[in-house]
Amino acid sequence: MIRLEHVDKRYGNGHMALSGVDLVIRRGEFVFIVGPSGSGKSSLIRLLYREELPTTGDVYIDQFHLTRMRRSQVPRLRRQLGVVFQDVKLLPQRSVAQNVAFAMEVVGASSRDIAKRVPAVLELVGLARRRESFPHQLSGGEQQRLGIARALVNNPVYLIADEPTGNLDPDTAGEIMRLFLEINRRGATVIMATHARDLVNQVQRRVVAIEQGRIVRDELKGAYGHEA
Repeated sequence: MIRLEHVDKRYGNGHMALSGVDLVIRRGEFVFIVGPSGSGKSSLIRLLYREELPTTGDVYIDQFHLTRMRRSQVPRLRRQLGVVFQDVKLLPQRSVAQNVAFAMEVVGASSRDIAKRVPAVLELVGLARRRESFPHQLSGGEQQRLGIARALVNNPVYLIADEPTGNLDPDTAGEIMRLFLEINRRGATVIMATHARDLVNQVQRRVVAIEQGRIVRDELKGAYGHEA
């Protein structure tokens, strides 16, 4: 379970990105984080994988107290997390399979486990036939699928995505959303910050809306709603 309690985030320039945020996300949920640009969505997402710390308040993920944990504990936390970015940050000199395998190598997985897991994940995201291709040979949608495969390969409990369809055309974005729904159906908790109004309205999962750093709406089977 993820818990944020009385969280504020103020940056060095004085900008208050988050204010008084209380939020609980239970295992197995699919949660959209929505709101206008600059509302605090990405700041909230970065707190979840401990890229940043709150100015005040507490963030918990299962047994981890992110606000107080030692730096040496961060790798243990991140083994439970898969993170997908709008800019997928692929390794250009590595093939599709090697990009995915690298995510297992950095956590010390055995060669046997890598050889078994990588093909299974590529099959799940529809890239099994592109395993020897390089990132520059892939379409935008395929690159995003590769980013998702890399995030999934270590069997994360939580899949965190920051605008994963932002650079994609509507049809490709719909395919990526269906993939996230399948991943959720298989048991992973999905937290997605997005501007994809039409997709949010179609899927009708839990919607947490942020405006000016505050949660203004939290609805099960919600819609995107109106931007400020």
